[in-house]
Amino acid sequence: MPEVAVGVDVEAPPEQTWAAITDWERQGEWILATTVRLRSASGVGLGAEIEALTGVGKVGVRDRMRVTEWDPPRRCTMQHTGRLIRGRGIFEVAPRPGGSRFTWTEDLDLPFGLIGRLGWPVVRSVTRWALQRSVNRFARFAQSYPAAPAR
Repeated sequence: MPEVAVGVDVEAPPEQTWAAITDWERQGEWILATTVRLRSASGVGLGAEIEALTGVGKVGVRDRMRVTEWDPPRRCTMQHTGRLIRGRGIFEVAPRPGGSRFTWTEDLDLPFGLIGRLGWPVVRSVTRWALQRSVNRFARFAQSYPAAPAR
């Protein structure tokens, strides 16, 4: 599976970073051109479901996800279950002096067969750029996020 991983140092303790990452409905404040909503009663723990819409105007891609691994405040794995976006998204938080390190990995199943595989080098570059911009925005978001116990 093709993989893209990006990371950023965050000037906040791991618990605060984790709380900011897993505030699903506020992810649109730091993920580029994205709105997120809960699809399950709770956004906490295994089985929680969310849906993201990434795009501009009326053109976008819907991404449905289910939490398949929940290890606060260290790791959350989401299974992408949509038609177009499939694979795993992984959020990891590690302590570091003065704060934490947030790493976002996407391990994707490419759509469109051979066309998808041939187009991956271009898509990978754009994806890496967008994810890195988003995690950079996240670092600022997390620093001002209210400290909370791990969920």
